[in-house]
Amino acid sequence: MYLFKKVKNLQDFIDQKRKEGKSVGFAPTMGALHEGHLSLIAASNKDNDLTVCSIFVNPTQFNDTSDLDKYPRTAAKDIELLTKADTDILFMPPVEEVYPPGIETELVLDFGDLTTVMEGFFRPGHFDGMAQVVKRLLDIVRPDHLYMGQKDYQQFSIVQDMIRQLELGIKITACPIIREDDGLAMSSRNVRLEENLRPHTTILYKTLVTTKEQIHSSPVEELKENAMKAMNLKGFKPEYFEIVDAKTLKNVENIKNHESVVACTAVWVGDVRIIDNMILT
Repeated sequence: MYLFKKVKNLQDFIDQKRKEGKSVGFAPTMGALHEGHLSLIAASNKDNDLTVCSIFVNPTQFNDTSDLDKYPRTAAKDIELLTKADTDILFMPPVEEVYPPGIETELVLDFGDLTTVMEGFFRPGHFDGMAQVVKRLLDIVRPDHLYMGQKDYQQFSIVQDMIRQLELGIKITACPIIREDDGLAMSSRNVRLEENLRPHTTILYKTLVTTKEQIHSSPVEELKENAMKAMNLKGFKPEYFEIVDAKTLKNVENIKNHESVVACTAVWVGDVRIIDNMILT
């Protein structure tokens, strides 16, 4: 595996491989890697000649600076995992390489409701920073194929729309959620969960499964209300449980009027915020 920290060095290497006819897959991450991230690498390896992974904890998408400070950084372990996963290139740039002086990186696009609901409502400004850094990384790597995790469903939807609006010509794939044995979606934040609360986090997955089982037999509003109640355990603070159209993220009233429907949720478990989702239809 090759490790690059400078944009020019990375681009020179990739450009040479392109001249050899190599296709490029890309998985952007913020590090603290787990099996979910490695599934992106596996998917890219299957589809492309060259797989690039980036590790960059992007400061512009944290609306809470304390959350940025707490974000786990495990570079040595990440490098070991990516090497074992047969990653071809790791890009670990400092902030000044991603946001150099003199280069305008701000992204001005209208995402409509995609950025105002759910995560957009509870984390104002988060998606502006996320879209900004993904666009910047895509400009740097210039991949043929982009791989992202389904766990961040709203993020995937926004990046997909950005690629469409800007006509970037990049194929984007959402890789399925990888879960712990008890159902908890793998996340870099899971290591921060309090030991006494961790066993109870299974309620998120159980609630999503119950909702999927009852989606054809119970009213949507009732399912949402029941889900919020079920997850309101001691030490837990549910922020939202929404059932939305899989493409537009607009709230669903009658599932019969939608081709595909997804349930999305966010819950504070102690001082750790967990998100999860499940495609219902």
